Amino acid sequence: MHIFVTGGSGQTGPAVVAELVAAGHTVTGLARSDAAAARLESVGATPHRGSLDDHDSLRRGAEAADGVLHMAYGGDFSDLDDMMRRDRTAIEALGQPLEHSGKPLVITSGTLLMPAGRETTEKDEPDAAGIAAFRIAGERACLGFAARGVRASVVRLAPTVHGPEDHGFISMLISTARKTGVSAYVGDGTNRWPAVHRLDAAVLFRLALEKAPAGSVLHGAAETGVTMKSIAQTIARGLDLPAISLTPDEAAGHYVSPFMARVYSFDGPVSSAHTQELLGWSPAHPTLLDDLEHGDYLATPAS
Repeated sequence: MHIFVTGGSGQTGPAVVAELVAAGHTVTGLARSDAAAARLESVGATPHRGSLDDHDSLRRGAEAADGVLHMAYGGDFSDLDDMMRRDRTAIEALGQPLEHSGKPLVITSGTLLMPAGRETTEKDEPDAAGIAAFRIAGERACLGFAARGVRASVVRLAPTVHGPEDHGFISMLISTARKTGVSAYVGDGTNRWPAVHRLDAAVLFRLALEKAPAGSVLHGAAETGVTMKSIAQTIARGLDLPAISLTPDEAAGHYVSPFMARVYSFDGPVSSAHTQELLGWSPAHPTLLDDLEHGDYLATPAS
């Protein structure tokens, strides 16, 4: 297949593009800068100039492809309504050229939008009042195309997609530990985060494009839930720092922002059993704690 990809030059994107190319697909990737175009070319993709706000460019990319993978998500987190609008309208622009074609449209969401406090599955409804509810509009826009002849599906990624040169939530935790001299968790630290290695996530995206049925909701989680205390303790050992508990009030001032304190205290284990059975997805790469101990996360930062 010829796949049009957004977000192919981001953190997870190059691994996904490389996986698609290795499987024999051709990839065209949205690029809004020379640097993004060069990164896409380095992993075997052809750049397509444009941005998420350039809907004509998105439509042209989708029209020329056999399928679309939408991974890009951007904007100002101080204006969540605008972020939702940008994502929803981009998905609509990407999906419209695929109507009545049976071609795949796969978009990215996150498991943080699921209800907290229990292990949820792909069949559960997202929490409309949760910390990641701003992703729901994009999911609905995508899945709406399933009734319009598009093989539409959603991949909800774990909050930590780990691997070399990660600059996501776990790297932010490590940076905060270096800065403050302590590796912290909130309360008793038993709240759980799902996790997935970047290379396993790349395989999942490929399988979704190749064979996910229309209307599928998929969970990109190789591990159901890793406790934040175990994450903090592993960081503490690697940096030779104490691991400490914070109250919610203390956490609001300790982490990057009060919002991130809520994220790090979130208890959101999820199952991916249905996803694995449906697509034959078998995560095979290191776990999050293995990556923390043996990967590049705790290496001495460059001066």
